[in-house]
Amino acid sequence: MKKEKILFLCAHNDDQVIGAGGTIAKYVKEGKGVYTVIFSHGEKSHPWIKPEHIIKERIKEANACNNVLGGEDIIFLDLKEGHYLKDYEETDLKKRLVKIIRDIRPSKIFCHGIDDPHPDHQAVYKITNDLIETIKFKGDVYMYDVWTPLNFRKTNQPKMVVDITKTFKTKIKAFRTHKSQKMTILSLLWSIYVRALMNGINNNCKYAEVFHKLK
Repeated sequence: MKKEKILFLCAHNDDQVIGAGGTIAKYVKEGKGVYTVIFSHGEKSHPWIKPEHIIKERIKEANACNNVLGGEDIIFLDLKEGHYLKDYEETDLKKRLVKIIRDIRPSKIFCHGIDDPHPDHQAVYKITNDLIETIKFKGDVYMYDVWTPLNFRKTNQPKMVVDITKTFKTKIKAFRTHKSQKMTILSLLWSIYVRALMNGINNNCKYAEVFHKLK
């Protein structure tokens, strides 16, 4: 029997663990192969450090995070922040992404949510929409939240609830591998706990992650 494959499309190297780390760890425990595509390294968050140094550190942290979660390959697109849509329209980025999806052949794709205000996250959401139409993707596509304060437009969309009670500690451990992003950890760690706890309360478990269906 072939291993089921899941693909995550992420703007930056910590997005997948923030939005879906517990689910990734659970999928791995279930024998699924989880692959991650990271669009850029987030070097603008450290403007006082030379880009080549922060990129090297971010790659190291991304691999450490992936090792904790148990994921398969990470594919780094090495794009510049704020340039995703331009690159998608003017370079071979679309062809690269189409090839990645066709090579991996995932049963599910996860991308950033429609309500996330971060411009790079919005760009990944828009690119994902175009990709799944281009290749006529037959699987399920779900959205995960990172910086989303409230979900306005997903209210009536189907959702998937994943009980991450047994993998929540793994998610937190993986998130903490991003040592260069101390401000992100400080600003988001509390919300990760609160969101997982509230999702759990609303779905009769201790901790949960909720994903709204895009397709």
